[in-house]
Amino acid sequence: MSARENAPLGSPCWVDLMSGDAERARAFYGELLGWGCEDGDPQFGGYANFTKDGRWIAGLMPKMEQEMPDVWSVYLEVDDAEAAVARAKEHGGQVFAGPMAVGDLGVMVVAADSAGAMIGMWQPGEHRGFATWMEPGAPGWFELHTRDLDGSIGFYRDVFGWDTRVESDTPEFRYVTEVEGDLQYAGVMDASGFLPEGVPNHWSVYFDVADIDASCALVETLGGAVVMAPEDTPYGRLATLTDPMGAMFKLHQDTPQP
Repeated sequence: MSARENAPLGSPCWVDLMSGDAERARAFYGELLGWGCEDGDPQFGGYANFTKDGRWIAGLMPKMEQEMPDVWSVYLEVDDAEAAVARAKEHGGQVFAGPMAVGDLGVMVVAADSAGAMIGMWQPGEHRGFATWMEPGAPGWFELHTRDLDGSIGFYRDVFGWDTRVESDTPEFRYVTEVEGDLQYAGVMDASGFLPEGVPNHWSVYFDVADIDASCALVETLGGAVVMAPEDTPYGRLATLTDPMGAMFKLHQDTPQP
């Protein structure tokens, strides 16, 4: 659907995978999403960039501590990482790494929001983030599941300058989106009624695919698992999966309008 040079400030601009088997991850996502992958850069701990049509689409970081889970992470664009870190701390967040300059590519921060969900920040330099989104083989949506909807929304407004819109406010389904004009960039769901005990508040990434049922079958063939089978929703056809190393991600397929 869309190519872009920059994300709006405060919006998702990058995703990356920390994997316990980077070579297998290259093969898995290459087969599933049609990605290439550059060689890892020893200067940055072996960090590599997945590519789509020759342009960066996501990152891959070999896991340094094997007891840590494999995980996809979401990064929000900031124009001043130092100032964003100060705001995050002021509003109840924690900062675990950074601000850290990554050569001339940009400045990275790894943090947690006021409800404990991990979130990255990226101040672009030469690396502008993913170049395409909302098309097959690209990131399509980003979603926070939180037990503290109101507190989380306040945090992202105060720290990242979000404008938000309430999409649903029923006891069964409370959902708020980050918007700029008519465009939506991320969602926040009240997960207090269904998030299992012991599972932290967290961000998820959806990748768009042309045929979600075929993609789910391919995931299983490649050694991954289907956690939630494809289902039709008002927002398209959705599924939740894990790669062979256990990293969870979601798939989205647009469904034709009746």
